[in-house]
Amino acid sequence: MLVSIFNDVIGPVMRGPSSSHCAAALRIGQLARDLMGHDIARVDICYDNGGSLPMTHASQGSDMGLFGGLMGWSATDPRLPSSMAIIQSDANVEVTITYADLADEHPNTYRLKLTNAHGSHSLMAISTGGGMIEVIDINGYALSLFGDMHTTLVEGPPAAIQSILSTDLQPAPISWTKHTKTGDGNVLLVLCAAAPIQPEALRACCAETQLVINHLAPVLPIETTATSVIPFSTAQGLVDTIGTDGSLLAAALLYETQRSGLPDAVIQEKMVAIVRTLKESIASGLAGTEYADRVLGYQSGGFQTALAECRLLDAGALNTGVAYITALMEVKSSMGVIVAMPTAGACAALPGIVIAVAEARGLSECDIADAFLAAGLIGVFITTAWSFAAEVGGCQAEGGSAAAMAAAALVTLAGGTTGQALAAASMALQSMLGLICDPIANRVEAPCLGKNVMAAANAISCANMSIAGFDQVIPFDEVIETAKRVSAQMPRELRCTALGGLSISPTSKAIELRLASASANGGCGTGGCGSCGCG
Repeated sequence: MLVSIFNDVIGPVMRGPSSSHCAAALRIGQLARDLMGHDIARVDICYDNGGSLPMTHASQGSDMGLFGGLMGWSATDPRLPSSMAIIQSDANVEVTITYADLADEHPNTYRLKLTNAHGSHSLMAISTGGGMIEVIDINGYALSLFGDMHTTLVEGPPAAIQSILSTDLQPAPISWTKHTKTGDGNVLLVLCAAAPIQPEALRACCAETQLVINHLAPVLPIETTATSVIPFSTAQGLVDTIGTDGSLLAAALLYETQRSGLPDAVIQEKMVAIVRTLKESIASGLAGTEYADRVLGYQSGGFQTALAECRLLDAGALNTGVAYITALMEVKSSMGVIVAMPTAGACAALPGIVIAVAEARGLSECDIADAFLAAGLIGVFITTAWSFAAEVGGCQAEGGSAAAMAAAALVTLAGGTTGQALAAASMALQSMLGLICDPIANRVEAPCLGKNVMAAANAISCANMSIAGFDQVIPFDEVIETAKRVSAQMPRELRCTALGGLSISPTSKAIELRLASASANGGCGTGGCGSCGCG
């Protein structure tokens, strides 16, 4: 798969506490809905006891995302917190969720069996971080789909499949693969194209043959086309291609233009729209948010007031950044609209500090958008080699990545070079190696807020250090590889499973019980009650 800044790094625009849970599950649900022709009577969901989801699917939003996707909703739909209740009551879909010892390789593995009056289909997919997904099995056929193209699935006898491949189909497939499974004489043909391939055209290739045909629409904002390429995929590749003296923005535009096929102006316009969404979210958070099922209340307004009254220690733009970061985290935890940058759990560090510094310097929305694009390219290098998922790499994968991206963005805001931006990103990620993910009360709020603030402080410090000529020592690509190696050495309990760290402290467990009790008695939240759609 070709990584895109808008698919994999800056985005999705979404609701919910976790992109790995809410946004990814929603996309999995959308694809499963297409597989069933939008007709679902029953869905059976199974999670591996050894993965992250048995402990987190309710409290971190997998349920609300998955059921919203099965109903065809968008990631910003205001009904999402109630999706489980709505799918059962209004859509009349029977739902079961079970756990089993499955030995799944990936901790975020979703196994679905979907049924209607005409039959059933199975789908197995993984959430790979930041809302990104990979479908790895459909109906027992092992495959690999990312939701970035129109995908037509054709199941039938080998001769019929060969007839289809011998036909000049329109639109011409960008790619195709054939898949078999043990004990079945049929073949599954997977055709990926820029537009749907009509079933009539496929059936005409092999008259009187029974074919099972399904179409899966893309779920990502940037689709892969026949002309999609990337100029480089590593920091060293970037340096080898265009050097270190120019702006990282120019490299980001080169990358995304070739990946998406969109002109520079359209790419920058798309990022300006994201800047405006973020500014609205910050304003909403500062004005005050409410949500029963959360650990932290409204705190950003009090920080803003203390800052205005000069009661805080002077930290320059960082103080404004702390207010903005807190506001964004509060919006996220109240199911408001946020932008995963690169994830929902680490959604606030990068935009909070970049917007604060830009305002202090009198810079425009376009300047902020340019900085975000530069940050996006740093994220491309990280996710290409590794992952943003805390279930894979702990909070070094989320907060560490956000810090590296923000450091490069701040260098870009200051007019620094590509070399300086890469050095700042390297120093920032070095400083957060080994950071664990241990959400208190199984909610993505604390210590997540503090880690977002820490990432921002780290970023602005590393940006200034790089601009002043500090030595990064270790090249950025090597730091990414080190983070990946460290993640493999981290115990499962410290990777967003709520089984270690602060998650199992007595206070954390007490808060979790209190929230669960409130939810069961009529409160509202992702963990809970029939009225808010949580079963």
